[in-house]
Amino acid sequence: MQASGYPAAAAHGQASAPVQVSVILPVHDAELWLDECLGSVLQQDFEGSMELSIFNDASKDKSMTIIEKWKEELEGSGILVVIGGHDSPSPRGVGYSKNQAIAQSSGSYLCFLDSDDVMMPQRVRLQHAAAVRHPTSIIGCQVRREPPNSTERYTRWINQLAPDQLLTQVFTSNGPTVIMPTWFCSRAWFSHVGPFDEGGRGVPEDLLFFHEHLRKGGGLVRVDQSLLLYRYHPGAATHSVLETTIWTHRVRFLEEWALPHWATFTIWNAGRQGRRLYRSLTAGSRCKVGPTPCPTPPPSSSTAPTAPEAGVLGPPQVVAFCDVDENKIKKGFYCYEDSQERPKPRVPVLHFRAAQPPFVICVKLDLTGGAFEDNLRSLNLQEGRDFLHFS
Repeated sequence: MQASGYPAAAAHGQASAPVQVSVILPVHDAELWLDECLGSVLQQDFEGSMELSIFNDASKDKSMTIIEKWKEELEGSGILVVIGGHDSPSPRGVGYSKNQAIAQSSGSYLCFLDSDDVMMPQRVRLQHAAAVRHPTSIIGCQVRREPPNSTERYTRWINQLAPDQLLTQVFTSNGPTVIMPTWFCSRAWFSHVGPFDEGGRGVPEDLLFFHEHLRKGGGLVRVDQSLLLYRYHPGAATHSVLETTIWTHRVRFLEEWALPHWATFTIWNAGRQGRRLYRSLTAGSRCKVGPTPCPTPPPSSSTAPTAPEAGVLGPPQVVAFCDVDENKIKKGFYCYEDSQERPKPRVPVLHFRAAQPPFVICVKLDLTGGAFEDNLRSLNLQEGRDFLHFS
């Protein structure tokens, strides 16, 4: 899978001992950050063998000049360097670049690094140790955000999820619970799950890989130390993915991986986000929310660790939206006006204390001064069994 343009160049003497860890570094117009990024590779305290696999995705700035400058120093410290890339008029995308960097590398383990981020010296050592213990897991870590006050809620979420929430909160708008810039895994497991989608700009290749990883029974582990300086800036590739694209993938994964385990469910939030989720569901899933009858689904064969434990699925019961807004509750129902069904579905709206679990929660966390979280805790429910977070 060699890219056209120029061949991969490896460090001298590469044919000796097998490489334990390959750092996978896709690069596109990264001159502003590459010195810090490459310097952090040099500073790793991992005592095993390591290589750096760089794929230059049609950079037009001075990225290659910076890479060549660092190559000699990295090789002098014993870190093998492999450089590939292409000089086409346009970049081919992050998924393509990661796949190419992996293909030209040789390590038994893969440490993913974005060109605008900085690794702490112990990152490879600690994540490698965790990956050896968990060979079918994606290993992540806690992060330090730069600038420090950017995306504060998101950063807290990344760093503070409990181990079981790494699996129960995979449906939220935050995306993968172990974030892509921190990923570390075995090459064998990556080959079992991958490769990355190569659709290019606008494709959430990390989310798609993450979903496939879970489908194949992969685990999620976070090293609870801050091992990465995770940079936020307007030019980051993640900003090229439309929210509507991510929403569609999230809804489909929720329907595939969670909803088959529930005969019915309640959507917590009768406002815009809850109604949007309801309208986005397939007809078979919508009828689990409202009074429209639907066939009894077959027993699911999924063994997904987040799957709600609903037991034997029976005929759907009429359930509802729930909320705390007295005006929505007083109205009594939500009518899906755009539905082609006749009569149009009218879904009850209840106070959350009158509603029945399981819940798909469309209320954003950490935004209400703790009021929503207090309401949820008061019901003494178990996350993953009685409720899932979607927003």
